[in-house]
Amino acid sequence: MTVVFMHDVWNDAYTWPLLVFLLSCCVYPLASSCAHTFSTMSTRARHICFFFDYGALSFYSLGSAITYSAYVMPDAWVNSVFHTYYVPIAVFNTVICTAMACYSRLGLPFLHYNHDITERFPESQKPKLGKVLRISAFTYPYLFDNIPLFYRMFLCVGEGCTVNEANSLHIHHTLLAFLTGFLFATHLPERLAPGRFDYIGHSHQLFHVCGIIGTHFQMKAIEMDMALRRPWLQSHAPAVTFGSTLGAAMLCLVLSLGIIYHFSRPLLRNPPPSTARKSCRH
Repeated sequence: MTVVFMHDVWNDAYTWPLLVFLLSCCVYPLASSCAHTFSTMSTRARHICFFFDYGALSFYSLGSAITYSAYVMPDAWVNSVFHTYYVPIAVFNTVICTAMACYSRLGLPFLHYNHDITERFPESQKPKLGKVLRISAFTYPYLFDNIPLFYRMFLCVGEGCTVNEANSLHIHHTLLAFLTGFLFATHLPERLAPGRFDYIGHSHQLFHVCGIIGTHFQMKAIEMDMALRRPWLQSHAPAVTFGSTLGAAMLCLVLSLGIIYHFSRPLLRNPPPSTARKSCRH
């Protein structure tokens, strides 16, 4: 709402990428909070809640890509072939990675699980497969989205590198992003002292704290790039359009919700009467 009041978003298309990014920044912590809150209702509710969590994280990756395309892309890459196809590829990545993350939890709907799910298919057959697939589903879009930023900060030399005050904020965000991934993948520190970090200091708690702080630095860096580069971008970069911002976000939401519904369908179906009677006897 602050962006709506501070910027003329209805008439200024230049602010639309920031609006999409801020919406994604609101959605993914909300989805994560709801998943952790309501996952205790039942086994089926837990899986469905985390399907939405995975979709929200993928949407956040698309929000980052849309703003990077509009404000962060180095001068040397503006109007390049990579810049032209950057957002469409990010939309494709979002859809694929949402599906991969959902698959990593239970497998394929109806084939690997149904309403009476008791264990996760990938993890019951190959214990490390589900973890690898889930980490890949979140790592790949992050690495792709940040290609322009990595080039701008670490590889670019000479003109067209877009060196400004926002670079230090981008570095802070990048360091926290890698720390977030490290905590999620390694389960430290509780692996070193099982039971001592169950309430305070658990890696998943630190994972969320670092993720939110990293998002804060990312938001500040994007806003700074947006303000500092506006005159140059509006005269050299492609015009911001509905299709490349809000349209891409809505398409992503529709497709991701369709994927979540597809993976949730077996869990939403009522069990057959015979199965229900058997479970009551036990």
